[in-house]
This record gives sequence, structure tokens and C-alpha cells, in this order.
Amino acid sequence: MKFRFLFILTGLVLLLLLDSCARRGRPTGGEKDSTAPILITAQPDHLTTNFKDKKIRLNFDEYIKLKDVNKQLVISPPMKHKPIINPVGTVSKFISIKILDTLKENTTYTFNFGNSIEDNNENIPLKRFKYVISTGDYIDSLKVVGKIKDAFKNTTDENISVLLYEVTEEFNDSIIYNQRPDYITNTLDTIIYEISHVKSGKFLMVAIDDKNSNYQFDPQQEKIAFLEDFITLPTDSAYDFNLFKEEPEFKFTRPSQVKKGHIYFGYQGNGENIKIDILSDIPQDFKSEIIFDKELDSISYWYSPIEKDSLEFEISNLDFKEKVVIKLPSKEIDSLLISSPVKGVLSLRNLFSVESNIPIAKIDKTKIIFIDKDSTNVSFTPEINTSKLSMNLNFEKEYKNKYNVTFLPSAIEDLFGNVNDTLKYSFTTKHPEDYGIINLSLESIQNYPIIVELTDDKSKLIESVYVTEKRKVKFENLSPNNYQVRIIYDTNENQKWDTGSYLKKVKPEKTEYHFELFEVRANWALNENFTLK
Repeated sequence: MKFRFLFILTGLVLLLLLDSCARRGRPTGGEKDSTAPILITAQPDHLTTNFKDKKIRLNFDEYIKLKDVNKQLVISPPMKHKPIINPVGTVSKFISIKILDTLKENTTYTFNFGNSIEDNNENIPLKRFKYVISTGDYIDSLKVVGKIKDAFKNTTDENISVLLYEVTEEFNDSIIYNQRPDYITNTLDTIIYEISHVKSGKFLMVAIDDKNSNYQFDPQQEKIAFLEDFITLPTDSAYDFNLFKEEPEFKFTRPSQVKKGHIYFGYQGNGENIKIDILSDIPQDFKSEIIFDKELDSISYWYSPIEKDSLEFEISNLDFKEKVVIKLPSKEIDSLLISSPVKGVLSLRNLFSVESNIPIAKIDKTKIIFIDKDSTNVSFTPEINTSKLSMNLNFEKEYKNKYNVTFLPSAIEDLFGNVNDTLKYSFTTKHPEDYGIINLSLESIQNYPIIVELTDDKSKLIESVYVTEKRKVKFENLSPNNYQVRIIYDTNENQKWDTGSYLKKVKPEKTEYHFELFEVRANWALNENFTLK
């Protein structure tokens, strides 16, 4: 009986073993890897001193791959010739670095890989991995930290470079235009920066959005931020930057004819005082319009076409003056095109308007029929806007009404004498209860005047209010949406935001945003406090 029991027990054990063996042959996947790669060894070691080699090898505990290493890797001090990094485009358990530059003596070098090192299976990055060596007897250990924000926008660009230049006897302010910095770091996808392993001394520190990756400031295309004074290391202070785009020096670009009767003048810089005077002989009935497009830094010169091969102009702007001759190749005149930005509903904040592709010269009110839903004539006043490329119909809106506007032929005449065909538009108005209100109390204003600007959640300007003394600001007839409020300290009282200048050591005018969006609902009034720092 005992033997029989042992036999049965032995059989059960064998069956369990066989079942276990069979299960081992099935892929089960296992637990998901959730850890970043780990550096296990380096040749030479991390924090090596008296470095003389040309090659570096970093060994990891698992297969890794490099992602955007050319963008993410920041070497401080920067090298004239970037080292060769391998492997790129394949997986490996190591990274090799071949140095092509002659390294500076007694200098600590930091290889900051950012987030470019990832494990091969789950793409988990080894965040802000740094490898440090020194060509001298010790590792410099000082650092400087801070944060960066845009001087005007409520969002900050990524990949901002922060540069340190040692102040020596040869130092001058133009060093940022033509020399590489002594130390550098990059914000990557954050607004926080840290420059580490820096030696003691006095430094100039600037931040730039280094679009061409040459570690030098290009004012034509890059933003900059600077500190008013040099910094001295070591320090316990944090240094914050406000990044801005300088207004470039005035530069006039060669004009050209776009269409017959339309010449395009381009420029860079401040064009507020530009004057365009025609020097050619012109007939008495010659007509012209000059229209500025500040967003595109351009001027459209519209003129009634004349039979000439060329026109001569004098362009002036403060101390700038230049004569230009513009060839007039044979081209067709544009046809008059009229359209309205009003689609369906006319906001109580807006006027009914139509836009033209050619400057408007005349409006014949008698050829405009404006009626409401009861076919009652609406009293209105037509007005050509300053740009001459649009016109408004000013009228007293009635709530919950429907309107029809008909422009009969020849109601609108442009600069060239073209007239419109019959145009018809329909739109409705809502009730104030369909809109919302923001009542804004401003606290802790440092000084006046200020500009209070309301934008939507896509940064489109909705309304601007100039405030010269303490009072509440009211924004009404707002469509339900999310809105942002911006405050500009108008230091020079010119009623606009002014940028800064590095060489003139002028900071941009200070701006502040409310810390959160205002959610405006229909038939609702928000009473909000905006406390400035």
C-alpha cells in the first residue's frame, strides 16, 4: 500500500514537471521595461582630470539609441569642430566620441546629451545625461541657474541657448556677434537653464534662440536677452531673462512693380518716418495712394496708370535718402474684387465692412440699399478706412435683427476707375445676453500709463485700452470663449510696446500676463482682479 502511494505521488510530480517544461516554451512577454539606461563604465572615467585623449567611450547596461543627438548634444565650452558621435541610426550598448578639436588647457568640458539617449525597447530617455572631463588638474564645479521667458508673448520658445563670456582685457560688447562663448547650455523643452562646471570669474551672460547653431548672435533672425551687469562667480543668485527680437537697423530693399499701377517697396527696421516722393513728370490728373503694411514691413504704392517706361522716386527716412528708378514692364491691371469679412452674424463689437483688393476712391451712397428684416430702410453712413482697402457702414444696431445690404453697380469705385457689379450681403445681430463681460480691477500698478490688451486663446488681439490713471477696465460684448489679458508698461508713452537693443543696453518694455485664462460665458459678467507683481 505504501509502495503504491509513493508510485502515485511520483507520477504526479513527473506530470507537474512535464507541464512546467511545456509552459517554458510559450512566449509570455514579461514585465515592461520602465527604467532608463544606466552608464556602467566610461573610458576615461567620468570626472577624469588631465584629459589628453581624442576618444571617449561610454558603456551602458542595455541597448540604446541616439535621437536628435546633433540637436540635443551641447558641449561646453563649444568646440569649433563638432566631434564625431557613433553609432547614429543603429542600436548599441556604447557611445563613442571622437574629438577633432584641440582642447583648451586647464578647462572643464561638459558633454550634455540632453534627452537624446533612449533605451532601444521602450524609448525611455536618460534625461539630461552629462559626461564631464577636465584638461587640467581639477574639475570646475561652479554653476549658474535661472529661467527664461519671452518679453512679449505668453509662451516661451524651446531650445534657447544661454552663453557665458569671460570678461578679460580683450573683452568688448561685440563679442557675441563674432566669437564663441566660453560656456554654453540649452533649455531644450523647458524654461529652466543651468550652466554647470564653470570656473570662477567675471562673465557676460546672454540668451539667444540660436537658429543657425553657430553660438553667435544674428540680430536679423534671432531673439536675445541680456543682463544689465556682469555676473561674478561663485554666486548664489539665479538670473532670469526676457527674450526679445531687436528692431533691425533701417534698410531699404529694391522696389518692384507688382501689377500695373501697383509698386511694392520693402524695408527692414523702423519705417514710421518713410516718405516716398515721385520725381518723374506726371499728368495733373495723376492719383496715388501709399499704404503701409507694418506686419510685413512693406509699402504698397498705388497710382493711376500712365504711359511711361519707368518712374523715378526719392525715398527718405530720417537721415536716409535714396533715389530709385523703377522699370514698368507691361502688365495687366487688377480687376476690382470686393468681399466682406462678416459671415452670417455681425458681432455687437464690430462694424459691417467690405474689403477691396485695390484702394477705394469713391462711394456712392445712393447706390447702396440697406434694409432690416421688416424691409425698413436703415440709416447709415459710409466711411472709407485709413488703409483705403476697406470701408464701413456705420449704423445703429438693433438686437436680434436681420439686415440686407445691396451694393448696386458703381456704388464703389477704385483708384483705377473700376466699379463693382451688384453685390448682396445678409447678416444678423444677437442680443447682449448672448455675450459676456469682463470687469477688470488692476492692482499694484507700478506706474502709468499702461496698455491693457485683451486677446483670445490664440493670441489674437480683441481690444486695447490705454490707461493713464487708476480705474477699472471693462470689456463687453465678448463672444463666449477663453480670453487672456496682457499689461504693457508704456514707459516712453508712445501707446505701443517697444522692444529692446543689446548694444544700446535698452530693455524691452515690461509686459505681464494674468496667470490664467478668463472663461467668458453668455449673459455672464466676470469681476476679476489682476494683481501685478
